Amino acid sequence: MDATNNVACADRPTIMITNDDGIHSPGLQALVRTLASTDRYRLWICAPDSDNSSVSHSVTVRRAVSAMPTEISGATAYAISGTPSDCISLGTSKALFPSVPDLVLSGINKGSNCGLHIVYSGTVAGARQAFIHGIPSVAISYEWIEGTSNINDFTLAAEACLPMISAIFVEIKNKTYPKECFLNVNLPTDILNHKGFMLTKQGNSIMEAGWKQVSSGSQTMTMQPSSVSINPDAKAVSQEPLLFKLELKGGQVENGGTDFGPLLEGYITVTPLGALTNADTDSHKFFNQWLPGVASSAV
Repeated sequence: MDATNNVACADRPTIMITNDDGIHSPGLQALVRTLASTDRYRLWICAPDSDNSSVSHSVTVRRAVSAMPTEISGATAYAISGTPSDCISLGTSKALFPSVPDLVLSGINKGSNCGLHIVYSGTVAGARQAFIHGIPSVAISYEWIEGTSNINDFTLAAEACLPMISAIFVEIKNKTYPKECFLNVNLPTDILNHKGFMLTKQGNSIMEAGWKQVSSGSQTMTMQPSSVSINPDAKAVSQEPLLFKLELKGGQVENGGTDFGPLLEGYITVTPLGALTNADTDSHKFFNQWLPGVASSAV
């Protein structure tokens, strides 16, 4: 976006957009196009330069992170050589952009982020990072199903989110938007015929996974001297590592108002989240009784 357009947008609320699928992913591109078409927001993009799915809330600390200016119509954009958390941490620091955004959107992710999957999600981490910095934020994911979904569904998903985004800005302007949470939004596969918004709680659903041993194929992997233990009694028993690949086998569905069940029923689920998950009351009661006896029971 040129300087003239930046000046024209200066009096509009600013939305910063990130994701974990990468800056060129169709979900992010559809969200930017849809928001730009409203001509109501100044758009800043600070997103990973490559796929960072399932990196959770990891941050880059052992190397410098690059920010490459990237041409995306309707926005000022940078491709970042880091994680979604890095993107928002950098993007909201005033080191890259001149001010702090009014709202951060993370998505639209290809695949839902419900239940325990939010622990792994880079999309949710991007919104969580903004929340940690005191900035209203929303993680947005679309329940993509291979063979059923198509690229145009991301645009429909973005359009379905517009009323919510507009309503959030009303609350921000009135200084009534809650500061104790951020939102995790999931859109159903049949987004064109969605049943509306439903407030839900995070459930415990998680994809069943397993590990399968695979061959190295054409890859030759050898143990480097730097990776060998300095313990003189330790001996390497093999120069070839065992290779394993993670396999996703199926999902678990929950009912009772948690996030994944209503999503499968066709609702756009809206789940308020905090930065941390506290243990349940019964666990606190147990450890309250257990902890005083720990020292006396030590042998």
